Amino acid sequence: MDEEERVEHEDREDEETGVSVAKITLEELQDILNRKDRTALQEVFLHVPNIDIAEVANELEPADLIFIFRNVESNFTADFFDDLSQQTKEDLIAAMTNRDLVQLINAQAVDDIADTVGDMPANLASKVLRAADKDMRKDINALLKFQEGTAGSLMTTEYLEFLDSNTVEQTIEVIRERGKDAETVYTIFVRNRQRQFVGTVDLDDLIFASKDQTLAEIMNQDIVSVTTATDQEEVGQMFRRYDLNALAVLNDDQRLVGVITIDDAVDVMTQESNEDLARMTNMEPTDKPYMELTAWENAKKCIPWLIALLILGTFTTLALNRLESQAVFTRLPVLIAFVPMLMDTGGNAGGQTTGLMIRGLAVKEFGPKQVLKIWFKELKSALLVAATVASFVFLWLLIEQYTGIVNNIGPEGLLDGMNVWNGQCWTAEFASYAFRNAGLVSLTMLVAIIVSKSVGTLLPMGAAAIKKDPALLSQPLLTTVMDVATLMIYFAIAMSFHP
Repeated sequence: MDEEERVEHEDREDEETGVSVAKITLEELQDILNRKDRTALQEVFLHVPNIDIAEVANELEPADLIFIFRNVESNFTADFFDDLSQQTKEDLIAAMTNRDLVQLINAQAVDDIADTVGDMPANLASKVLRAADKDMRKDINALLKFQEGTAGSLMTTEYLEFLDSNTVEQTIEVIRERGKDAETVYTIFVRNRQRQFVGTVDLDDLIFASKDQTLAEIMNQDIVSVTTATDQEEVGQMFRRYDLNALAVLNDDQRLVGVITIDDAVDVMTQESNEDLARMTNMEPTDKPYMELTAWENAKKCIPWLIALLILGTFTTLALNRLESQAVFTRLPVLIAFVPMLMDTGGNAGGQTTGLMIRGLAVKEFGPKQVLKIWFKELKSALLVAATVASFVFLWLLIEQYTGIVNNIGPEGLLDGMNVWNGQCWTAEFASYAFRNAGLVSLTMLVAIIVSKSVGTLLPMGAAAIKKDPALLSQPLLTTVMDVATLMIYFAIAMSFHP
C-alpha cells in the first residue's frame, strides 16, 4: 500500500458520526490479499479499527482469513477474531489446520473463546478445545458449566490477584511480568491467606503509593461483588450504578473465581436493551445482527406473537359485537365511528406508561414493593393528561360534526347531511345531539385514559413481582385489556347519555 492509499484510509469520514476515522472497503482488502501484500495488510491493522476490518472480513473466503491470521501479529488478530460474526468464526475454524488453530486460540481471552465455543456445533467446539493449551481448556470448561445469562458465564479467569500482604513494589513487578496476559490491569484484586476476597486496588492508587506499603493499607474495602449465579442484567446494573471498570465474581465460599470487565458489561446492557425493545414491539429477541438473518429466521420472530395477539383480539371482537347490538348504537350508528379513536388513544396512553415502567424496573429506579407509591404518582399524571385530552376531544368532535366530517348524527338519519356548508346545522336539535355526542366521547376518553395509565402501571409491576419479564407480558396484555375496557366504558356512558 503506497502513502497515497494510506492517507485515503485515514481521512475517510464515518457517515453515521461525522468523525474522521480510518476505513477500508471489501474491494481494497481483497486487492491486498490477492497481491499477498503482507506489509500493506499490517498497515491496515495499524490504522483501521479491528471492528471495521471484521465487518468487511465477514465477506471473505476462509482461505483469505487464514492468510490474515498467518501474516498479522497476534496482538492485532486476537481482538479481530472476537469481532468476526459467529458464522465466519465457525467457517474459519473448520478450514484451519490444527497448527494454525493452536496459535489462534491460545492468543484469545478465555471468556471470549468460551462464548464462541458455547454457540458452536459439537464437532467444531471439540476442535477448539483440542487446540487450546491445558490451562485454557480447563478455564473454558469451567466457564461453560455456568448457566447462560449468569455472571459465571460472563466472567474471565484472566485477572491479577494478590495477597493483601504483598507490597506495592512486589505487585508492580508482577504486573510488569504478567499484565499483558490479564484481561485488565486497571483494577487488581486482593485476597487474604484464607483465599477470601477482601478488596481491590486501582492502578492509579498503586502507582502513587509508597513502594513499601502493603496492599492491605491502600486497597478499597467497600467492595462490590456478585456470585456466579447472579443474573447478567443485575451485573449490568451494578456497573452502571457504581461506575466500575471491573467486578469480582465469587463462589459460594466468598472466594474469587473470576472477574467481569466493563467491555463485557456494555455488551450485556446492549443485549438486555435489545431484548426489551424486541419484546415491547411484540417480537422474539435474537442474538444475530439483522443483516445475518434469513427471511425465515426474521419471520419466525414475528409469527408467534402475531398469532397470540390475534387470539387475544377475540375478546375485543366479542366486546365490539355485543356493543353494536345494543339499542343505543343501533339508533345512533354514528357513535360506532368514534370507537377506533377511543381504542387507539386508550392503548397509546397505556403504552406510554408501560414504557416508563419497564425502563424504571430495568434500571432499578423502583421495584414491585413500591407499586402503590408509583401508581398514585401515575394516577395524578393520568388525571392531568386525561382532562387535557378530553377537553380537546370535546371541541374537536364538535368541529367534526358541524363541518360534516362525521355525518348522520341523529336517529334514523334525522339530521343527515346537515353542516355549516349548507347552513342547515344551526338548530337546537342539531346542537343537542352534537354536544351530547361530543360529551359522551370526551367523558369516555377521560375515564379510558385514567384506566389505561393505571393498567399500564400495574401490569409491568405485577410481572416484575412474579419474576417475569415486564416487557414480555405487559404490551400484549395491555392492548387486549384496554380495548375491552374502553368498549365497556363507552357502552356504560352511552346508556346514560342516550337512555
